[in-house]
Amino acid sequence: MSVPQAPKWPNSSSKWAFTSTNRRFFTRMPRFLRLNLAKARYRLPKKAMETFMNTYSEAKIIEEDMARKLEGHDYCEAWVATLQKSVKSLHFGSWEEKEAAAEQIRKLAEKGLKRRKIMAGLGVIPPLVAMVGSGVVARQSLAVRALTELANGSFTNKALIVEAGLFSKLPENIGFLEEAQKQEFAQLLLPISTLTISQISLTSTRIIAIVVSILDSDSSNLRTKESCLNTLYNLSSVLDNAAAFISSGAVEILVKLSLVKYSSEKALAILGNLAVTLAGRKELEHNPMVPEGLIEIMTWEEKPECQELSAHILMILAHSSSSQRQKMARSGIVQVLLEVALLGSPIAQKRALKILQWFKNERQMRMGPHSGPQVGTVMIGSPPVNRRGEDEGKRTMKKIVRQSLHKNMEVIIRRANGAEVSSKFKALVISSSSKSLPY
Repeated sequence: MSVPQAPKWPNSSSKWAFTSTNRRFFTRMPRFLRLNLAKARYRLPKKAMETFMNTYSEAKIIEEDMARKLEGHDYCEAWVATLQKSVKSLHFGSWEEKEAAAEQIRKLAEKGLKRRKIMAGLGVIPPLVAMVGSGVVARQSLAVRALTELANGSFTNKALIVEAGLFSKLPENIGFLEEAQKQEFAQLLLPISTLTISQISLTSTRIIAIVVSILDSDSSNLRTKESCLNTLYNLSSVLDNAAAFISSGAVEILVKLSLVKYSSEKALAILGNLAVTLAGRKELEHNPMVPEGLIEIMTWEEKPECQELSAHILMILAHSSSSQRQKMARSGIVQVLLEVALLGSPIAQKRALKILQWFKNERQMRMGPHSGPQVGTVMIGSPPVNRRGEDEGKRTMKKIVRQSLHKNMEVIIRRANGAEVSSKFKALVISSSSKSLPY
């Protein structure tokens, strides 16, 4: 190891400049004392000193800001002290201290909305967002849970989380994470997705891709899927996001989930929002499970909300495409619509009758003016019409119509498995005429 050299003789411009008396004293000092004196007079480099002063000034500003914002609030001293310590640790502590501070902030944020707003005002959100991008699973989990609590019920806090760059910190392949992590990310993205109703710009394509990857993974539990479906529903309310839904493959996954009863209602609501756009409607028309899957949902009598949503999507498809109406007719939709028109909820009945009316109009147009029985005009001088034969023909026609309607009613009643309902509909059939048909 090289021996440190004694400091050179200081000149007048040096930071060690002395008077003439001190110079003589300096030359007579022992060597080790001269070394110690040089070290004592050494100063930090300018850049390091500036960094230190900036950190100190920032800490001082944060501390004064905390004292000012907490002044006058009716909080116990222990809570204030814990908050101050956690905020300092998040900004200037080591990773271990930051992790402990994130957990403490999550617990404090659970106590109420007023506390969550105060903590966001103290600047805890940016360091928590930075922890999400750290790449360490345990650290990410602590930060995500704390951010979820801070976003609860506060529009401002949600906006601050987005502005802090949350989407750039999210992992690329969330769908391959552990189930607990996927659930935590899904719960964080749910409140963030409510910002779609505001003017804040959201990276909807990124959110939709992440949520779809979570839904597409087989290990996702019911709670995680519910959070993902609610997030997609919020995003689907903005029509401009339809292209992002299609590019991410969300439509196919949503159609599959619509056929599962526990997730059907929310999945159908999302598909209904997408169906009003041209791109979403085209994507649904090319799906191999449409319209057969939607017609099957119309038979779920124990799920009236699903029947209504499925009828809504079928109305959109039937109104815009004759090929879809033909596919529906081949799939036996008329019989199902008759059942819903008689046994469904008021909204489902109205929608079913509307679709039946379209099928009736289309059939009449196909038949043309010369396909059915013609009503001739009575010429002057022609023999009088046999009134008795005409009345008998009307009675025969009414009888045939009643028998046909009675047979259809029996099929519907057997499917409904209701003996009491059967007697009511038999009475209705006997007292009804052909004019009461909905089609």
